[in-house]
Amino acid sequence: MEIMIVTILAALAFSPLLLAYRRRQSGRSPKGAIIVNIVAVFALCLLTTGMGIGGHVMAAAEQEAAAAASSAGWGYLAMALSTGLACIGGGVAVASAASSAIGAISENDKVFGKALIFVALAEGIAIYGMLVSILIMLRL
Repeated sequence: MEIMIVTILAALAFSPLLLAYRRRQSGRSPKGAIIVNIVAVFALCLLTTGMGIGGHVMAAAEQEAAAAASSAGWGYLAMALSTGLACIGGGVAVASAASSAIGAISENDKVFGKALIFVALAEGIAIYGMLVSILIMLRL
């Protein structure tokens, strides 16, 4: 039964990618389908973490161990979110800064150093997310 539920959840998580592929083939923008996919994956993550809760009677020691494991799980989720969202934000920042830098360098070669600094600052966002993940990992 659990294998069937996991298979259905995986199919629901990746079904918007099929919609995005079809939209791309028809010449329309797949941006809406990608947003639906991101929301669906996060919703399914929250749903699957909640599926393991409830219905079990445990001794006090087992409950404390389960609570510790649950808090560690939330810590790992926080690590993944801080790194992932920082990398997505860094990618968006680098994309806009690098395209602007290439345009500026094509007009004037002397602005190469300034343009490189802006691209490096945008890349620093992803590094900050990784540092936050390391700090969270050290607290677990």
